[in-house]
Amino acid sequence: MRAAAAAPVRDRADVDVDWRSVATSADRGRIRGWRGAWIAALAQVDPLEIVQDPALFNPDRSMVNPLPPAGPYRCRTYKLGARAGIGPTFTASGWFACRIGTAGGEAVVSLVKLDGSQRPVGTIFADTTSRAIFLGTMELGDETRAMRYGHDANRDMAGLIERIGAQRWRVVLPYPRFESLLDVVELVPAT
Repeated sequence: MRAAAAAPVRDRADVDVDWRSVATSADRGRIRGWRGAWIAALAQVDPLEIVQDPALFNPDRSMVNPLPPAGPYRCRTYKLGARAGIGPTFTASGWFACRIGTAGGEAVVSLVKLDGSQRPVGTIFADTTSRAIFLGTMELGDETRAMRYGHDANRDMAGLIERIGAQRWRVVLPYPRFESLLDVVELVPAT
């Protein structure tokens, strides 16, 4: 497992900045279209694939206090739907190590996937009482440092963070750049 720090989307002076002023226009559009992505993706998925976990795959499941506390997590990614009908309509990864933390003791909260070949790295912004916003980039392969958000549209990631259980969260990434219509990253505290 690699030890990496998140590449903060914003600087110390920007702690109270609204995510909308940081997000690219394409990512603001993806976040606005979150429900459409859920509906389109679920229409392609065999219901038997998701019936065992209704909380994770229910687009309307969202509880108050969406910000996960700092610490180590286990995370896994589910890819739902297939772009242009090409490829699988449901895939699930194994568990990986993730971390929720703050950058240098600041109020900026980050999410970092620590291992695997595709590693989201970015900032979590408070939004409403039932959702937060994730803006970040995808770190690939043997890269040791994430790109800054907004420098490569193909690497930029944008989504919602929602609490779906007492100690369970999900990151919902509508219309990711490749493969699926919707990615759902499950987050649970590492034990």
